[in-house]
Amino acid sequence: MSLEFLSDEWFAKVKEVRDAAGDVEVPAGLADLVINITVSADGGDKQLALVAGMIEEGHHADAGTTMILPADLAKRIFIEGDQSAGMQGFMSGQIRIEGDMSKLMVLQTAQPSADQVALMKQIQELTA
Repeated sequence: MSLEFLSDEWFAKVKEVRDAAGDVEVPAGLADLVINITVSADGGDKQLALVAGMIEEGHHADAGTTMILPADLAKRIFIEGDQSAGMQGFMSGQIRIEGDMSKLMVLQTAQPSADQVALMKQIQELTA
């Protein structure tokens, strides 16, 4: 089953997969990290957040950082795990940051746990 990235159905399935995974071990640096993400898509902007290394629908009031980027780049970074795409997007101006940019440095240095890798593989498989 492939669901369109950032569709309502995709968010619902990601939540279902995440909930089924239970307590996922995350690196210490990610445990308290909350970053809002605004993704520019053809159907309008989509709001999500990266909370303790997990994707959630909607923005969080306590996030000190917001990343704004196009949908294709968001998919490459957050679904395909292409970190070089993130750096290229930032350097080319496709990614804008509002707030505390130092929070993003944690993302670059944190190594995902085996639990996170397994969960991301499941999310990759359901994403069109």
